[in-house]
Amino acid sequence: MTRHGHYPLGGENPPRSTYYEQGKFGRLFPMLPPFSTDTPTMRAALRELGQPGGLMDAGDDMDIVANPNLARDLIVNPALSLNNSDNPVLTAGMTFLGQFIDHDMTFDPTSSLERQTDPEAIQNFRNPVFELDSVYGSGPGASPHLYDQTTGGIKLLVEEIPGATAVSAGGMPRFDVPRNSQNVALTGDPRNDENLIVSQIQLAMLKFHNAVVDHVQLNLGLTQPAEVFAEAQRLVRWHYQWIVVHEYLAKTVGQAVVDDVLANGRKFYEWRNHPFIPVEFAVAAFRFGHSQVRPSYRANFGPLPSDVNSQVFKLIFDDRLPDSVDPADMRGGKRAPGRFIDWQTFFDFGDGRVRQNKKIDTRLSTVLFDLPGFAPGDVQSLAQRNLLRHLTFALPSGQAVARAMSVTELAPADLADLQPLRLHNRTPLWFYVLREADVCEGGQRLGPVGGRIVAEVFIGLLQGDALSYLRQDPHWTPTLPGAALDEFTMVDLLNFAGVVAVL
Repeated sequence: MTRHGHYPLGGENPPRSTYYEQGKFGRLFPMLPPFSTDTPTMRAALRELGQPGGLMDAGDDMDIVANPNLARDLIVNPALSLNNSDNPVLTAGMTFLGQFIDHDMTFDPTSSLERQTDPEAIQNFRNPVFELDSVYGSGPGASPHLYDQTTGGIKLLVEEIPGATAVSAGGMPRFDVPRNSQNVALTGDPRNDENLIVSQIQLAMLKFHNAVVDHVQLNLGLTQPAEVFAEAQRLVRWHYQWIVVHEYLAKTVGQAVVDDVLANGRKFYEWRNHPFIPVEFAVAAFRFGHSQVRPSYRANFGPLPSDVNSQVFKLIFDDRLPDSVDPADMRGGKRAPGRFIDWQTFFDFGDGRVRQNKKIDTRLSTVLFDLPGFAPGDVQSLAQRNLLRHLTFALPSGQAVARAMSVTELAPADLADLQPLRLHNRTPLWFYVLREADVCEGGQRLGPVGGRIVAEVFIGLLQGDALSYLRQDPHWTPTLPGAALDEFTMVDLLNFAGVVAVL
């Protein structure tokens, strides 16, 4: 069936509401029924599925008393993390690049696990395009606090971390996002300071823009500040969009899926005037990244990279450690000499230091079942929160979506472990996408349902943006120096931004 055919269960059905053009969420398959009614019995089943120590818990060793060096030991001793198998396709940094990309598309500070909500009534406070408003805010005029006024407001503010040079490999100065007197990050999106890694990706984007400004001034003959800024911003956005499509998306869903959507068009993701964010994407398919999170990460190297004791190991999302000036975890909102990232362990620079992502499956790292920052009685398991949102947003089952997409459903044996909860034949879409990736792709990338949803939304958002490279010049290829011909990756971006230490 062609792209412009009729899909009775979704696809070409336009959004019912005229508010999609004003930044609302919506549905890919508006005619599909919810996978279940919202009943106490179903809520109990979803809580059981996503509970600590349950079916989705990877069972990592979290005994800090017995293992005082647990954060490091989880990296070097696979026996402490048996269900966190390596993904040979995706490196550790891709998880947090995905988080950064997600923040560039959606922002709903009002969502609730307990409120039954029509997605067409929910405001997306983020413009759903890849334009880096989390970096640029509303521009130098409307968001002057983000810009360095000593440069005429054409560069973005960054701040050196006091004392970091002494503990940095090679004695390299290290930087942080700008902060106010109360240590609150000055960013276009507060979520980009949620953890150290995504905060440092934000910092890399700030420095990338500043480096591109220098490139424009030195090589393109532009002198007027407004012209320099506009051209630098265009180059930054287009190179970032290239990475989103040709690196992140290609590795996440497979190059064949990307090529098919680009060449043959979208089959399911359509809109009236402007793109919207489907809840099947936001609440289910694109939350695959939660499965990739490791229980710990190697943040950086000390002055002597060969000295194991000088390396910094951090747990992410662990509120059991003291909330000191420099807590031994990856929480954001902090500045201290050792709180910076050596990117060689997150992206592949060819030096053998990179660590792979966890594969995509239905096991989540144990640290994600005890999220910090919630009041007593709140749901602290990330798995439970994701599953309960399927009731809140009335999402269809994975099987129903597969049938609507004419994709072969998972076999009953693939979901037999859900039979005691009676979810084996009406599986929550998020769980289905994770299990599909594991069964169909060995956990290396998303499967046919999850991959198609993510690919169509990503490419559709770019095709719906009049300023994206896919709309303005679909045959464009990267132009910044330092990368291979017609290529540009996160490694190239980090190198160009000047945030990579020579180890």
